[in-house]
Amino acid sequence: MKTIGLIGGMSWESTMEYYRILNQKVKEKLGGFHSAELVLYSVDFEEIERLQHEGDWESLTKLMVEAAKRVERGGADFLLLCTNTMHKMADEMEKAIQIPFLHIADATAGRIKNAGLKKVGLLGTRFTMEQDFYKGRLIKKHGLEVIVPYDEEREMIHHVIYHELCLGEICDSSKEAYLATIKRLVEQGAEGIILGCTEIGLLIKQEDVSVPIFDTTLIHAEAAVEYALTRD
Repeated sequence: MKTIGLIGGMSWESTMEYYRILNQKVKEKLGGFHSAELVLYSVDFEEIERLQHEGDWESLTKLMVEAAKRVERGGADFLLLCTNTMHKMADEMEKAIQIPFLHIADATAGRIKNAGLKKVGLLGTRFTMEQDFYKGRLIKKHGLEVIVPYDEEREMIHHVIYHELCLGEICDSSKEAYLATIKRLVEQGAEGIILGCTEIGLLIKQEDVSVPIFDTTLIHAEAAVEYALTRD
């Protein structure tokens, strides 16, 4: 079994889900007392959140590159970054280490294409929905058509992530607002919905939605287990 490297804490609410899924899936595949071999470096999200909203991506890149190096030095065989937004600096991180980097958007795109879908709606932070680092990769590398909510809806989705989900708060009114947004995306032709923030899966479940949802936390963790258990 390869040792899985994780950079977490963004937020720790979703990092707990990564840890649970990784161990659960390894046990399902290997049985007995088996669990995942992993190295986790967890950051202080207070600093990360502040720099994100200040737009200081240069400082954030330095922090993420150093975090990647720490995980590599800790003995990881490959790396997962347990957040969608911070994949903005994935290229710089990948160049700074010698171990493979499993990109969350690539894992998600693979699952979407395997489902035979072409056009998907994307929910996430404003950074993920509006900037090119994530949806651009889905479009240019994987040939998907990606649509995002209206501006007011993007602001609502972003607010709920940072002011509720990252703090462990689950509100029925926010769930209803998310579901209304998803309904509008489906009316615009979305065949599936990407939960493009690792916390959204805490709020929205498949049984809530009429089209397939793609929970990036679950997909990323499952891809990591497959890679960890594959012989080179």
